[in-house]
Amino acid sequence: MMTYPKYRALVATLVDEGKSTGNTQSEALTNYSLLNNKRMQRLDKKGVLNETAIETIKAYNRPVQWIVLTESWCGDAAQVLPYVHKIASLNENIDLKIALRDENLDLMDAHLTNGGRAIPKLIMIDKETKEVLNTFGPRPSEATKMVEEYKNTYGTLTPEFKKELQLWYTKDKGQNAVDDLVDLLV
Repeated sequence: MMTYPKYRALVATLVDEGKSTGNTQSEALTNYSLLNNKRMQRLDKKGVLNETAIETIKAYNRPVQWIVLTESWCGDAAQVLPYVHKIASLNENIDLKIALRDENLDLMDAHLTNGGRAIPKLIMIDKETKEVLNTFGPRPSEATKMVEEYKNTYGTLTPEFKKELQLWYTKDKGQNAVDDLVDLLV
């Protein structure tokens, strides 16, 4: 497991080497990683939290660890992780660690989404009792509804839908993810 800055450095290094994280390497996954690195750079700089969220985050007083399972090629993770980091950075009670899914399959398999290894997956653990308090992922609630509706209608996600989903993320500016993540703290 690593800190968010170490994860970002790892992704940047791998992209420079023409690689991605994960057990499978391909030109497509490398290209997704390159695009996601740029997305995370932009959101690290320009992503903002609203004042109500900031107040709730700062008021949270239970020591927890947030473990986020991810891989560099995951488009949803690139849109969410910068906000996870911004939230954790505002409260010393939130200890954020990033874990690569393919290197932590036992942990991933204990937290499947609809039977699948969907990422990003945030696992919120009480630091004292080690109890899993909650989870988030693999995407914000509104995006999840969009994906479910599309799959119910068309059976599978098409490249066109994936572009539409990324446009939704851009228009939403992380607010649905922030709202869902802050809900873990109330």
